[in-house]
Amino acid sequence: MNNLSRFTKNTYLWVMLSTIFISGCSTTIPDNLIPVSVNKVQQASAWEMQGKLAVRTSQDRFSTNIYWLHSPQREELTLTTMLGTTILSLTSQDGLVTLDVDGKTYQDTNAQRLLTRVSGWPIPIDSLPLWLTGQLTEGDKLISSDSLQRPSKLINSQQLPPWQVEFKSWQKQSGADVPRLLNLTRDDLRLKLQLNKWQALAPENQTLIKPLSGTENSL
Repeated sequence: MNNLSRFTKNTYLWVMLSTIFISGCSTTIPDNLIPVSVNKVQQASAWEMQGKLAVRTSQDRFSTNIYWLHSPQREELTLTTMLGTTILSLTSQDGLVTLDVDGKTYQDTNAQRLLTRVSGWPIPIDSLPLWLTGQLTEGDKLISSDSLQRPSKLINSQQLPPWQVEFKSWQKQSGADVPRLLNLTRDDLRLKLQLNKWQALAPENQTLIKPLSGTENSL
């Protein structure tokens, strides 16, 4: 059993997880970024999302809330229980990746290598920012698209064994089309991702994209 699974299985809260998708968590947008509305996800150099992540292998299974802040300067990924207890926190800034899990801190210069070493699963942390927004990464082969020419299924053979990604459904968030439900499979590892909220962000001094107002400003 890998480190992350052992931690979750030893936490009493996980006994209560009888379903994959549970309520979200509150988040705080960094001071230098504001919510904006975009026409396409490519217009958003920064964004944040919150949703659910379910991980399943032949031996392990668990689910968690997920929060992700993606920007050119900083990556922040947090996994929490339904009651808000942090399971894992990963940040990347200035070339240094820091992973906090089970009361321990690990560091590396490569996020995917670090997460694989600690969790035991080769979760494609480098490719997920594009997949989460319905875009293709280097090495992706598009297998099928929907009626609106959005990807339905792709395979990335650059990472061996190859990842297969299925975009099960889509939604409108921050004015753009983004996936709502994704299935990722690789050998016996299966990831199920649900995006409950996706918010495009931009620096306050950026005027090309229209800021949101009112209750839309927060996740």
